[in-house]
Amino acid sequence: MSGARVPLSTYRLQFNSHFTFRDAGAIVDYLHALGVTDAYASSYLKAVPGSPHGYDIADPTRLNPDIGSEEDYWAWVESLRACGMGHVLDVVPNHMGIAKSANPWWLDVLENGPSSRFARFYDIEWHPVKDELADKVLIPILGDQYGEALERQELRLAYRDGAFVVAYYDEILPIAPDTYGRILSDALDGWVIDHPGDAADELEIILAAAANLPERTSRDPDHSALRAREKEVVKRRLAALTGSSPEVRALIDSCVRRFNGVAGQPRSFDPLDRLLNEQSYRLAHWRVASEEINYRRFFDVNQLAALRVEDPAVFDEVHRFAFDLVRRGGPTGFRIDHVDGLYAPADYLRRLQENLSTGDTDGPSSLRTGSSSVSSVPEHFYIVVEKILGADENLPVDWPVAGTTGYEFAALVNNLFVDGRNEGALDAIYRRFVRDRRDRPSFGELGYRSKKQVLHETMSGDINSLGHQLNRFSERHRHFRDFTLYSLISTLKEVIACFPVYRTYVVPGQPVADHEYRYIVEAVSCAKRRSHGVASLVFDFVQRLLLHQTPAVSPDQCEELARFTGKFQQLTSPVAAKGIEDTALYVYNRLLSLNDVGSDPTHFGLDPSVVHDRLVERRRRWPLALSATSTHDSKRGEDVRARLNVLSEIPGAWKAAVTKWRALNRRFKTDVKGALAPGGNEEYFLYQTLVGAWPFDAGRDGALTIFRERISAYMTKALREAKVHTSWLSPDESYEKAVARFVEAILDRRRSSQFLESFAEFQSRVAELGMYNGLAQLLIKITAPGVPDFYQGTELWDLNLVDPDNRRPVDYEKRRETLAAVTRDGLKTVPYGTTRAHRTPVGDGLQTGCSIIEDLLEHRADGRVKLFVTTRALAARAQCRDVYEHGDYVPLQSSGARRDHVFAFARQHGDDVAITCVPRLLASVIPEGAGPPIGSVWGDTRIDVSSAFAALTRPRDIRLRDVFTGAILEPDEARTIPVSKLFERFPVALLVPVPSNPSSPSRPSRPSSPSKP
Repeated sequence: MSGARVPLSTYRLQFNSHFTFRDAGAIVDYLHALGVTDAYASSYLKAVPGSPHGYDIADPTRLNPDIGSEEDYWAWVESLRACGMGHVLDVVPNHMGIAKSANPWWLDVLENGPSSRFARFYDIEWHPVKDELADKVLIPILGDQYGEALERQELRLAYRDGAFVVAYYDEILPIAPDTYGRILSDALDGWVIDHPGDAADELEIILAAAANLPERTSRDPDHSALRAREKEVVKRRLAALTGSSPEVRALIDSCVRRFNGVAGQPRSFDPLDRLLNEQSYRLAHWRVASEEINYRRFFDVNQLAALRVEDPAVFDEVHRFAFDLVRRGGPTGFRIDHVDGLYAPADYLRRLQENLSTGDTDGPSSLRTGSSSVSSVPEHFYIVVEKILGADENLPVDWPVAGTTGYEFAALVNNLFVDGRNEGALDAIYRRFVRDRRDRPSFGELGYRSKKQVLHETMSGDINSLGHQLNRFSERHRHFRDFTLYSLISTLKEVIACFPVYRTYVVPGQPVADHEYRYIVEAVSCAKRRSHGVASLVFDFVQRLLLHQTPAVSPDQCEELARFTGKFQQLTSPVAAKGIEDTALYVYNRLLSLNDVGSDPTHFGLDPSVVHDRLVERRRRWPLALSATSTHDSKRGEDVRARLNVLSEIPGAWKAAVTKWRALNRRFKTDVKGALAPGGNEEYFLYQTLVGAWPFDAGRDGALTIFRERISAYMTKALREAKVHTSWLSPDESYEKAVARFVEAILDRRRSSQFLESFAEFQSRVAELGMYNGLAQLLIKITAPGVPDFYQGTELWDLNLVDPDNRRPVDYEKRRETLAAVTRDGLKTVPYGTTRAHRTPVGDGLQTGCSIIEDLLEHRADGRVKLFVTTRALAARAQCRDVYEHGDYVPLQSSGARRDHVFAFARQHGDDVAITCVPRLLASVIPEGAGPPIGSVWGDTRIDVSSAFAALTRPRDIRLRDVFTGAILEPDEARTIPVSKLFERFPVALLVPVPSNPSSPSRPSRPSSPSKP
């Protein structure tokens, strides 16, 4: 990534109408003071109006007006640059939002069918399985059967500005201009006789021109261009005519009224029915989508239509505006959403770099607000990809990116705080609580069943389309034509459900990599074992196709095979996401801190040596990838997980607590269809959720009411995602309401005083230990290989749950005041952009540090201590930038009785060193009520720092300063440091060498350029 602007840290901002460019501009100074170098923006291109997240982009060629104007945008960018900051933009290349008729490209497709110049933009099967959908797009937006909606007058024909449309609530769908004549035909002849003159002549000419437009089924580029031009001429002339002729307008209004029918007279809706049947779309009940949808979607979301960015013309148009923003001085990095949804990810990423890399590394020119002046772009652009890696799966090394967005990092660090020795105990508690006497399925089995469920319930249309594509290929080959359509579809379902990773990246004409070969063979072998009713030959056929071992004798066959492989690879990813992330992770509830995006719940804790090995590998392969602990996709906030990890340390206390709670709360359950709600699995899920997310200020007036409302909404979502008793597709309101009543009852102090008293005693202990876990994982994130990423608001305790809970507004004024107070108390931070030659080493000048540290720890529940660690560690990271960007990762060993309860490493570059040391698994280290894990509780435990200094080119006496307390530490002759001294006053430590010359705080280094770090 030579020449790129590489963030030193990022801070995720979720833009929407409630957090705008102006709001973002107002906190730039705060983020800068905190130590953040780059904002990390959710998509701010034009989305469907009212979008809370921005992932439903409706027009990628302009900014989102919900977020602000172009002037607002450039003012925000300039305020970032004034502080030496950049920003990473979330790019969404997979799909576009098509709801609320906000997408002009999609509307053009609906109006003009295959002849639309935008038809190639979307992944539409114009000749699907169902003949009635030939050259049409299924639009599953109706809340009832089509005929019912039509005769209830929910579908209304209207005339607007020269065009006819049909309205369904906030959806406005176009009527093809070549069918305008159908609307007026019954009344036109008589009206012309009664209204002779220029207006009648013009109307007939317009309708004739409309009728003679090139056919909507034509794929000829010249015909498409002619139709695109002439249809607009028709609309302009009709608008002008109706504006000048009240008689014509009255005719149109009369015909529209007739087409809209009469309530209670079914035959009166026949004309509108016939008109709609002539369009290039077919309106349908939303449930039809799962089986008959003929456009690829983002996962199973009907309102998100997939794009074909593998087409160079589509790629160029979709990215043109974003590229222009980069060249004008806007984004300094890209985050690529759902890279696995792309047809050819490697090719896409290479094209991105080709468009963004100019070879000019002189840095951006000065930005002028709203100006179109061109800035030079770095030789290599900073790009990270959203990618979920499976067990032992690596990001493809040929992708020209800095790495991933950090899911695997979050899972790795989280597992460091899970006590693997108690896996069996937690298993037994879980099984006993849910009272399932049968052998509960393993997570692998549950994942397989969940993927099969998704394929059957919400993505059957996708798998049927792929099966028919495969069937067409097999029918044209004598060796394969005996495979039935049913057997092919069944085989594909089994192979996809058994797939061990999200997808492979097999490229036509290139050798299949060893790991790709292994994944495919593993999936097919698993599918064979599970399928007794399908011949083995069919599985072998599919395996050969996926491995490109089936000979193709013509270019058409090669293209057909490549298309099948590409579509198969695009399908395995959403099935895995919906089956694992959005189903199985809500059903397998052994320890919820392990149930998150990119995590495997079967990996119950990691030995520190394994974590060290993986961080060494991360430093070698992807040193500039994002290091996340919370994201907008997280199932639970980082500090919720930090708390829940504590349960792995105290299985006995946890068992006693949940057993007691179940007995106390049994009276609040409701019988629903012969079973008590919530069931044992959901109740176990709920208790963990309460322990993890319980607010520190639960005793404040109104706080418990707010929390109860959050939990009630969250449980409804969790129940539907689990798809056991209710689902998004088939909600069971009786079960959902029973669970909501249970939540309300147990969180009511008047009705559940015994439970809440017992709960508060247990939860307070978990929350106490969880805070130290939270500080420890935070410091690892900031100092381990990678770019630390902060989700908005998480510089204080993060007790959020899954979206939309984690998209609640952030109180930045509170955070600004907290940071100011920390700074005012003498704990100065070093804003990014200050050159090393002019800095005071972090940790100097703490004359009253002891009392300040004591105050932070005494009031640790208020979150100031987390913000303190954040800003001090980020300041140290800025001061030692070369160490963290280019330095080696050196594991440090510990000794003594508590050696398994500390985790330490060094970052070393040249003669610069920084040492991180954090505690872990503290339940057995600090007795209940003993306070923070500091001082004598560490006994004889020591950290060996010798390896941190072994590679120094200029050996020297070692004196180290803790950046949090300012304490000076000197290793003994064996180069070890007592942990009781490291954690004498504070529960985490970050050590940097004390300069040998006090008058020269640090060796001068190159200045850190705001434009090109």
